[in-house]
Amino acid sequence: MPRLSVNVNKVATLRNSRGGSVPSVLEAVDVCLQAGVTSITVHPRADERHITRRDVQEIAHRLATLRGSIEFNIEGDPRPDLVDMVCAVRPDQCTLVPVLPGEITSQAGWPADTPPDSLREIIQRMQQSQVRVSLFVDPILEAVEWAAALGGDRIELYTEPFARAFEQGQGEQSLSQYALAAERAHALGLGINAGHDLDLNNLPLFRTLPHLDEVSIGHALISRALFVGLDHVVREYVDVLS
Repeated sequence: MPRLSVNVNKVATLRNSRGGSVPSVLEAVDVCLQAGVTSITVHPRADERHITRRDVQEIAHRLATLRGSIEFNIEGDPRPDLVDMVCAVRPDQCTLVPVLPGEITSQAGWPADTPPDSLREIIQRMQQSQVRVSLFVDPILEAVEWAAALGGDRIELYTEPFARAFEQGQGEQSLSQYALAAERAHALGLGINAGHDLDLNNLPLFRTLPHLDEVSIGHALISRALFVGLDHVVREYVDVLS
């Protein structure tokens, strides 16, 4: 069964829009855990427009006694302050993503021609801190091979193209491209994660991806939770994956 990692960024976005501490990100984490989630994801951006450094530290503290059964995944671009924070907090996993100036959310995976040297050093530093490293990539064989050459532990496949194809009735065709990337990653010794615009409609198909270890879902899950409740929607996603 692929692991479900709930991204709680949008809870922090709502809190920050008003200031103060409501809604509580920690309370959202607790509800997710009670509903059966086995991983929590955060993406602390440099401008702290949603998840803050304090959130990262508080979530890490909350999950510390659950290590081994509940995972903590920190996403982000490999800027110095984030790398330092990851090595200090030591989450189970860090997902390194490229960030474009002014973007609202991630728009693509790492290009396969990204210079490897500085990233390789960052990956090694995180691994020395016992942090598993995943690299956010498009479902392209060259990008998968680039990630393996860097020494990453996993890839996270960028799934917005699949979601758009699914909406057009072309989900099966799109999934076949992702399957080729997943098979290549598996052959190279990489684990396979996936995320971006996965939801209750397209996840039943995508979960059939070969060798899928984990899906990270935030926006769609939190959006539906506004109407049916966080506990309810988390259980829906857990049921789909099981």
